[in-house]
Amino acid sequence: MRKDALRYLRCPHCLDTMVMTDGALRCNLGHTFDMAKQGYVNLLRGAAKFSADTADMVAARADFLAAGHYAPVAEALSALARDTAPVPSSGDPGCVVDIGGGTGYYQARVMSELPLSEGILLDISKFAARRAARAHPRISAVVADAWDTLPFVDGAASVVLNVFAPRNPAELRRILRPEGVLLVVTPQPDHLRELVDALGLLRVDEQKDERLAGRFATHFTEVARVRSRSTMSLDHKALPQLVGMGPNAWHQQGGGLEERISLLPEPCDVTLSVTLTAYRPLA
Repeated sequence: MRKDALRYLRCPHCLDTMVMTDGALRCNLGHTFDMAKQGYVNLLRGAAKFSADTADMVAARADFLAAGHYAPVAEALSALARDTAPVPSSGDPGCVVDIGGGTGYYQARVMSELPLSEGILLDISKFAARRAARAHPRISAVVADAWDTLPFVDGAASVVLNVFAPRNPAELRRILRPEGVLLVVTPQPDHLRELVDALGLLRVDEQKDERLAGRFATHFTEVARVRSRSTMSLDHKALPQLVGMGPNAWHQQGGGLEERISLLPEPCDVTLSVTLTAYRPLA
C-alpha cells in the first residue's frame, strides 16, 4: 500500500479517513486494518455476497493473461483511457480505480498511459490482491466487495476501470469525479463462441449491452464505444486456463473437461469479442 494512495481511501466501517502507522491503516475511531506481507490491505466489511476467486482460478488467469491472449483488450482499454481520461491538474490528479481488477493485468497497462496518477485495485479475492500488489509500482491493492459500499472517499477517482467485473452504478458514480471517466469492458454474444457448446461454457446474454445501458442511464452518459474482436490461437494448455480463470470455473459439473478439450483441434481458433464503453457521470 502506497502512502500517496491513502488519501483516496476511507474506513469501511465509519467512513473516516485513515492513516498508515506500524504496518497498518487506522482511522480516528480506532478501526485498524493490518497490511499483509504480500502488500495488500483487507478492507472487507463483513461477509461477501459472492465467492471469491480461489488460488487456482487466480493462477490460471495470471498464466493465461501473461501469455498475451487478451492483449488486444488491454491495448484497446489503454488507448481508450488515454483518449478519455481528464487532463490532470497540477494539484491532485485523482486516482485510477479498478473495480474487480483481479491480478492487475489491465490496470498496469492503463497506468503506463497515466504517469501522474496513483492506482488502487479492488478485488474480493486475497489471492488476486497478492498478485495485483506487484503488478505495477503505482498500484495499491485492496480486498473489498464490489457490491458493498466502496472504501473510497467521494470523488476519489479520475478514472474507474471495470473489466469483466461486478458493477454498482450508484457507487461508481459516487467515487468518480465530475470530469472523470468510467471505462467498462463487457463480452459480446460471440465471445468464445467456438467453446460454448464444446466445453459447456456460460452464454453471453444477447441483450447485455441494452441491460447495461439501462442500469447506467440514471448515473452516467455514454461518450464513446469501441468494439474489439480478434481470434486467439489456443493450445490444449491454454484452454483449461481460460475455463478455470473466471465464472465458468464455478459451473463445471464433475470431471470431463480434459476429455472434452482433447476432442478439439490444437491449436484451436477462439473468438475474442468485447465492447469497451466510456461513460461520464451525470451532473
